[in-house]
Amino acid sequence: MGLIARHAEAAGIPTLCMSSALDITRAVNPPRAAFLDFPLGHTTGKPDEPELQRAILLAALAAFSELREPGGVTMLPFRWSEDEAWKLELAAGDFRSPRLDTPQYQDDSDRERAQRPGAAPAPCPRCR
Repeated sequence: MGLIARHAEAAGIPTLCMSSALDITRAVNPPRAAFLDFPLGHTTGKPDEPELQRAILLAALAAFSELREPGGVTMLPFRWSEDEAWKLELAAGDFRSPRLDTPQYQDDSDRERAQRPGAAPAPCPRCR
């Protein structure tokens, strides 16, 4: 997300990344971002709540005039619920693999395709 946004900005196209993962957003360092402390997958609000979604988008778009420094993040003021219990519920059911600093491959053929010098990436067997 951050790399694509930086390339677009270098071409003169202003960007704003919407995020609900602050640590990842800070790590990829997009030119400007709006952070919403909602569960992943709900970056623009709750389903079936168009008024909330509109308010979130308008607040995020206001970041274009508010953010002056590269890498700035606007913290949007909206809340998923009255308390923070949803975070504990999600954390208890989080069975994702740990993040590693090295590339991870599904199998050896994926590794070989990715590491082939100068070769264009071939589609994975599932994508063919």
